[in-house]
Amino acid sequence: MLSKRVYVAWFVVHFCLITAVCFAGIFSLVAEGTTMLPSALQKRARKAELIAALVLGKEAAASSPVRQGIATYLHAAGIQAGYTFFAPNIPGYHRLTFELYYEDGRVEYASAHVMGRGAALRLDSLLDRLADQRYEPIREVVVKMLAFSVWRERPDVKKIRATFGAVSQPDISDFENGKDESFQLMFSYDFSLHEEEQ
Repeated sequence: MLSKRVYVAWFVVHFCLITAVCFAGIFSLVAEGTTMLPSALQKRARKAELIAALVLGKEAAASSPVRQGIATYLHAAGIQAGYTFFAPNIPGYHRLTFELYYEDGRVEYASAHVMGRGAALRLDSLLDRLADQRYEPIREVVVKMLAFSVWRERPDVKKIRATFGAVSQPDISDFENGKDESFQLMFSYDFSLHEEEQ
């Protein structure tokens, strides 16, 4: 009889935590105005998000045993993040573009080519990592290697300019008004490949 009550209590706590995590994610999206819901709901959603954060112990001090206990349980149960990943909010990504300068003055644009879906996924992951400040010391070397792979296919290229930046998708209202994705330059490198060859 006692074990049945313990199981029921554990189930109720577990279900409440799952619900709080999911609602926190949903309310966060509504509060940021990234849904099709009216903007009048944003203030209420922000308050509801704070209540969900309170239930999850996120408003307590970082050293609080309650907060640490809840966080540990959420991570151990695999419910630390809601399902907002599947919401229709497309995250930004990074783009590396190569401007190819030929001897005759022509300019072409290319990107790094990969063979297969697995390699494409690894390239996307690599580009996301290049945006991180911790990878700044090796950025130029990695970009140079990618540029060299493009140059091998077009050996008559005189110079390559590699341009790297973040691509952001428009929010729903901008998309409805016809706005396209935006590109924010983060860094660029120029490689004069014929000089390096000699």
